[in-house]
Amino acid sequence: MSENWNKATKMVHGGTRRSQYNEVSEAIFLTQGFVYDSAEQAEARFIETGPDEFIYARYGNPTVAMFEDRIAALEGAEDAFATASGMAAVNGALTSMLKSGDHVVSAKALFGSCLYILESVLGRFGVEVTFVDGTDLDQWRAAMRPDTKAVFFESMSNPTLEVIDVAAVAEIAHGVGATVVVDNVFSTPVFSNAISQGADVVIYSATKHIDGQGRALGGVVLGTKDFIRGTLEPYMKHTGGSLSPFNAWVLLKGLETISLRVNAQAESALKIATALEGHPALVRTLYPGLPAHAQNALVQRQLGGKGGTVLSLDLKGGKDAAFKFLNAMTIAVISNNLGDAKSIATHPATTTHQRLPDELKDELGITPGLVRFSVGLEDADDLIADLRQALDATLN
Repeated sequence: MSENWNKATKMVHGGTRRSQYNEVSEAIFLTQGFVYDSAEQAEARFIETGPDEFIYARYGNPTVAMFEDRIAALEGAEDAFATASGMAAVNGALTSMLKSGDHVVSAKALFGSCLYILESVLGRFGVEVTFVDGTDLDQWRAAMRPDTKAVFFESMSNPTLEVIDVAAVAEIAHGVGATVVVDNVFSTPVFSNAISQGADVVIYSATKHIDGQGRALGGVVLGTKDFIRGTLEPYMKHTGGSLSPFNAWVLLKGLETISLRVNAQAESALKIATALEGHPALVRTLYPGLPAHAQNALVQRQLGGKGGTVLSLDLKGGKDAAFKFLNAMTIAVISNNLGDAKSIATHPATTTHQRLPDELKDELGITPGLVRFSVGLEDADDLIADLRQALDATLN
């Protein structure tokens, strides 16, 4: 693979390994273990594995390695480790680098499961976490301490779509020697350049845009070779959070089309958000690509002006109006995934963010009327017409 290739080429060819049969599509090495030519070779491999040498599927696999190499090339990272899910990636990245007595600074706008890891899992083992408003750089500065080991944030928050300045937070964190860990799902590997902007570790739920068709769970952690192989890999291979070869193959196929899908979805998302902005049933329309969005200037700089594939609609009538709206839709499905070829609508306050205390929901803007809408690959005009009629239904 050439380092000079652009992203679109790397998404198709990066990391490819062919067997002796020279297959076109990547092979699925659906095996839990590997055979050694001799006892001496087995001993040597357990001491140190060389390039393209494997021991056990929990430690590594040729199909999984292809996915890791391809997503690392796409992200501009030195290395990657694929995990069983996005949350296995978040847990592994944080838990592998932290110990009792360490301090973490995190944005407070987080997915419920991420908050559980920071508050309950890390807290249980003596890691102290300070939460800040991720968009307020002064709060980041004030929270840093000499013992701050890591910062963690969603580069675009779920579901209120606040955008955090990766470069600015990285500069603040690196000033005290902290590792910058970014959950980059909403920014997508197509639009984001988080590594070049200062992130040390980037996490994706590959279940979302990377698969993009609702087929498989998966996750990936990207970073330096020292971190991935020296810190993360020992933790992951001994605790069992590795990706299955079949799911790795599905995700490889997803990477071949991710740029086409995500660009089309973002284009439709902007068109839909623009069309619905100001509808009488809405308190607000949240989409980072809209000029009225609070961080739109940052979106231009950090994401090349691309607002992502998700928008959120805050209905005036609260939960009753939100449910009426959801039930009136005829195209989008009600589910809790995102980044799919099918448009998906979610009511965060009662599903994905249900476990958050009411006061935190209020603080984060996760109102009873908020609906998160992940834009799929359907015709944008069809979606606009359907969403308008569903909004109109809440006014009757």
